Amino acid sequence: MFFRFLSVLLISLSLVAPCASGVFAASIQVETWQGRHLLTEERVLMGTQVIVKAIGDDKSAVETAISAAFDEIWRLEKLMSHYRPESELSQINQNAGKHAVPVSQELYDLIVKSLTFSELTGGAFDISFASVGKLWNFRKKNVPTPEEVKAQLPKVNYKKIRLNAKNRSVFLPETGMEIGLGGIGKGYAMDQAMKVLQKHGIKDAMVMAGGDTLIRGKKGDLPWKIGLRNPDQTEGVLAVLPLSDQAISTSGDYERFFFKDGVRYHHILDTKTGFPAMACRSVSILAPEATTSDALSTSVFVLGPKAGLALIETLEDVDGIIIDRQGKVHLSSGLMALNSETTAK
Repeated sequence: MFFRFLSVLLISLSLVAPCASGVFAASIQVETWQGRHLLTEERVLMGTQVIVKAIGDDKSAVETAISAAFDEIWRLEKLMSHYRPESELSQINQNAGKHAVPVSQELYDLIVKSLTFSELTGGAFDISFASVGKLWNFRKKNVPTPEEVKAQLPKVNYKKIRLNAKNRSVFLPETGMEIGLGGIGKGYAMDQAMKVLQKHGIKDAMVMAGGDTLIRGKKGDLPWKIGLRNPDQTEGVLAVLPLSDQAISTSGDYERFFFKDGVRYHHILDTKTGFPAMACRSVSILAPEATTSDALSTSVFVLGPKAGLALIETLEDVDGIIIDRQGKVHLSSGLMALNSETTAK
């Protein structure tokens, strides 16, 4: 069981989920055992390395299913990318302060779901944070001034987003206001890709994108295995998690960061201040779906250990592992109980 490894985590005081580094070209690997085929394909989508693994009896059918799953992710990237000017999401941003924009039912529903997470987290998750997030450029190591952030912060307020269910439209009432789905879109795309795999008859599969992993079924007779890495090391597996029918998302301050004038800046920004959230090093969330784990991992990172754990305890089928700024490991009660039960055995 996964929880046998928690003792390792408590000793090491460091945890991260799998995280892509660099850019990988598309490639396919094939493993065959007991007449079944495990195919693994990698592509770069949504600004990160995406890996799809699927198992089936018919190699050609599995390959077709994986290709269809990647097509689905690509379709969703074109629909909701913050960086593609032709996407529906960009059309909303481009018309901020002007008029409402009719959108597809799918994008509308995802925005509604995003606002639900905003309410749930008290604004720690807020898709309108793109209004401030755009001030940061981690490639160019650009740090906005406090004055620049202060000028944009009033535009960060999910309650200002106006939805019209009848017209299926979205309106941002202030010029310069923007929304972005970076904290939930990747998880949603993974969930949809998994559904495509299942429609093609695949029961055992894994979809990974950056720090998010979604698993269905098993790898043969055993659970799928997810590696945990020390956030202070670029390589090396700290522990291994056997998981089935679950999603796990990790948000860490090691994923994207830079130093400027002796100060370390990472990419997980506090929606209240506009600057990096500082209470955590890493947050891993386990949930039934990647949409949920994706949104909550970032939210809990921003909330910090105390408020983050309090939130997790209110949610059904959700557990979390938090590494705070001092390196202390905090476990949700569900993991604590199962770890104690497993240790006793």
